[in-house]
Amino acid sequence: MPQTASHNRSIVLQQRPHGAPDADTFRLAESPMPVPQEGQVLLRTLMLSLDPYMRGRISDTKSYAEPVAIGAVMVGGTVARVEASRHPGFEAGQLVLGYSGWQDYALSDGTGLNKLADDIQLASRALGVHGMPGFTAYMGLLDIGQPQ
Repeated sequence: MPQTASHNRSIVLQQRPHGAPDADTFRLAESPMPVPQEGQVLLRTLMLSLDPYMRGRISDTKSYAEPVAIGAVMVGGTVARVEASRHPGFEAGQLVLGYSGWQDYALSDGTGLNKLADDIQLASRALGVHGMPGFTAYMGLLDIGQPQ
């Protein structure tokens, strides 16, 4: 797939919120377009997941996961298309589920990427009902709800 963008846009954490996040919590950043090296893929984000756990990640209170650093790209699950590949396990054009955060493009060495069917309608489910939020709801139903 031809790559036409010359820069990468990302949403970074600008400051920790006190109360509800507001317009000053995040900022739009631009950086040079990442170029994949040997063993890497360039991913173009098509969808990203906005989940409740993210509120805890932008706070600096003790939690089960490290907080997002000030100035870092906001974390999050993504469905992306492989734009360019220098990795033997991935081809340009493939859809993948990953964790590349709130940015247009990201580099990956393939760790944590899961290949998806080449159907964007099905791929979107990987961020919802078939993904982490759906699994969380399912386990909550079984563990807390204890259906009979």
